[in-house]
Amino acid sequence: MDIFNQLLQGFATAATPINLLWCFVGCALGTAVGVLPGIGPAVAVAMLLPITVKVEATASMIFFAGIYYGAMYGGSTTSILLNTPGETASMVTAMEGNKMAKSGRAGAALATAAIGSFVAGTIATVIVTLFAPIVAEFAVKLGPPEYFMLMLLAFTTVSAVLGKSAVRGLTALFVGLAAGLVGLDQITGQARYTGGVPEMLDGIEIVLVAVGLFAVAEAMYAVLYEGRVVDSQNKLSKVHMTAKDWRRSWPAWLRGTAIGAPFGCIPAGGTEIPTFLSYATEKKLAKDNTEFGTKGAIEGVAGPEAANNATVTAAMIPLLTLGIPTSNTTAILLGAFQNYGIQPGPQLFSSSSALVWALIASLYIGNVMLLVLNLPLVGLWVKLLKIPKPYLYAGILIFATVGVYGMRQSAFDLFLLYGIGVLGVVMRRFDFPTAPVVVGMILGPLAEAQFRNAMSIGEGSAMVFLQRPMSVSLLVIVVAVLVLPRVAKALSAWRAR
Repeated sequence: MDIFNQLLQGFATAATPINLLWCFVGCALGTAVGVLPGIGPAVAVAMLLPITVKVEATASMIFFAGIYYGAMYGGSTTSILLNTPGETASMVTAMEGNKMAKSGRAGAALATAAIGSFVAGTIATVIVTLFAPIVAEFAVKLGPPEYFMLMLLAFTTVSAVLGKSAVRGLTALFVGLAAGLVGLDQITGQARYTGGVPEMLDGIEIVLVAVGLFAVAEAMYAVLYEGRVVDSQNKLSKVHMTAKDWRRSWPAWLRGTAIGAPFGCIPAGGTEIPTFLSYATEKKLAKDNTEFGTKGAIEGVAGPEAANNATVTAAMIPLLTLGIPTSNTTAILLGAFQNYGIQPGPQLFSSSSALVWALIASLYIGNVMLLVLNLPLVGLWVKLLKIPKPYLYAGILIFATVGVYGMRQSAFDLFLLYGIGVLGVVMRRFDFPTAPVVVGMILGPLAEAQFRNAMSIGEGSAMVFLQRPMSVSLLVIVVAVLVLPRVAKALSAWRAR
């Protein structure tokens, strides 16, 4: 009943006209951004971070949640019509959705993607509502040694899971940890790694790093490497589903949600595994799987889309309760929270209860808004695909530059922004994941503080980490995350031989 009462209060806050307007603008912007190929939700949130610095915290979080959801919805439109996934989460949708579009069933594919996203998003939001407070209650009981191990787990999972290789992921993480050390030492007040530059004393702004790594690097990479790609677009049929389509879709939506939600809850990152798992499940369970990969099977769109949205929504649990981001976008959302001096973690449900419940309530509202926006307005979103790429990327660069300059009116910030942008281009070129940089920057100083506190509890002995059952359990999980994939790989190679 307590959860229900707090959720009702959250609805009262989220349903004020100004917050509803922010939610609507976020959903519309997110969908528009999701439709544009190559610009995922991470780029959208990073680009708009500086603009919302002056907006009240609750409204700003509701706005970002709208973008986060909307971009996931919009990504399916380009995947189906252009066979151009906006990000990895939409890759599986493109496989069957584009085949359906080529055989004249683009409307049914878009409809099952939108309704599947709504069903999965709503069920996953219910899971967030019921389980996030329980996880937070448990997490409050943890001390500095457990917290340090938890952050070590976040570092290893995000680095080992998000990249093509664990070495590249860990390299990106160390770049972020190094950037997080710049500025004044939290405990002694000594200046560290500032190079005598006064602007560096406050540390490097996380917003600046997010905008540089995602928005600026995205635009520069497109200009330098992607050239003039000509996209061919499939014709859009009427957005409706036949009775047979409904019969084939609803079990796939439920199965996709059941696969995706648990993956979002565990701090292991990525929507790729649940979407591929869902696709494989639908292919295996289909009575007639000859449509898969030929004419396009509607279950191959319905299941992965539901799995994607369930994962994305359930990822709010580790973000809000433990302060652990599991994707690029949640890493930037964590930066947005910190921008307002809010630290996601176990204390969040007690210290900023009104904000958290308004955010959760806005997920329910945003879900309904997106369904209302997406089904009638698909034709309008498709027109966005006609924007020439040069104008699009020039707009992103202008937006990013003005936004970052507006934060401190510092020319030094602009040099830093474009320097980080160049680093982002190099990282993309050589397949280094960018999310670990942001995670390292945000969680690095917090991990350092917890490590120092733990060492003072243990009177300078590192044995303090092995004397508490919870921190030992977390250490075992960290080792398992790093070792088990390699053992599995070696075993499969040995079996093959």
